[in-house]
Amino acid sequence: MSKHTPRAPRALIAEDEPILAAALAHALQRLWPELDIVATCPNGVDALRQGLALQPDILFLDIKMPGKTGLEAAEELAEQWPDGIPFPHIVFVTAYDEYALAAFEHAAADYVLKPVNDARLGKTVERLQQRLRDSAGGSGAATATPAPAATVPPTAPAAESVSDDNMARLLSQLQAMLPPAPRLQMIRAAVGNSVRMIALADVVYFEALDKYINVVCQDSEALIRTSLKELLPQLDPQQFWQIHRGTIVNASAIATAVRDEAGKLSLTLRQHPAQLRVSPLYAHLFRQM
Repeated sequence: MSKHTPRAPRALIAEDEPILAAALAHALQRLWPELDIVATCPNGVDALRQGLALQPDILFLDIKMPGKTGLEAAEELAEQWPDGIPFPHIVFVTAYDEYALAAFEHAAADYVLKPVNDARLGKTVERLQQRLRDSAGGSGAATATPAPAATVPPTAPAAESVSDDNMARLLSQLQAMLPPAPRLQMIRAAVGNSVRMIALADVVYFEALDKYINVVCQDSEALIRTSLKELLPQLDPQQFWQIHRGTIVNASAIATAVRDEAGKLSLTLRQHPAQLRVSPLYAHLFRQM
């Protein structure tokens, strides 16, 4: 027997419907007997916890789950994933119609349509097997170094990987599938017995604080009771950029993007002393033109 026999690929399934989870697991065992299913999670919170603990090669994530959606779980996994370990390949399990699924055709992830169909799943298995072979080739790593950001010295280590870049593209594609929300013109923040009207142009960044958002301006702050998830679709994506799961920044307020010695990216602002951390998922926003 070879001393270098590759280990079996490992997968995690996150699906809140037990019958569908079992059907997917059984179909995978038929189509890919070597695949080791290391966990089946009933919700997005458990998928996040188990994913970080087990570090599988593949994630099968139901898009709609209690606690956290598959999209939210994937985003948080990408932000918390240990450096130096290839990020898993992602397959979304979805009940979306065929028109909406067109968004997946050129995305970084694949999809499985409910109920599980062996023909479609077989194509997904073939693609996953090819991606795993590609990841194992060359240097044996599943990541590559992209172009550095404009304000980052060329010798700085790159913090983001191909998987991060693919995930960022996938997130934007999936978010584009959501119905558009009316654009905000003003932020209305309660201050005592009055309501303060804040022009969006005056906002430096938004910061998530539990059930509130801290609206940070050049010389003041105010709290509004909403979530970043609800706020983001109401903002102009050309003007306000999400740079972290808990931060949205006004692009015109950004001065520089700088890497530290560990390769982590952060922003300095033009007229505010705060430094904002950038998740690897959003580091592609700061590559040089």
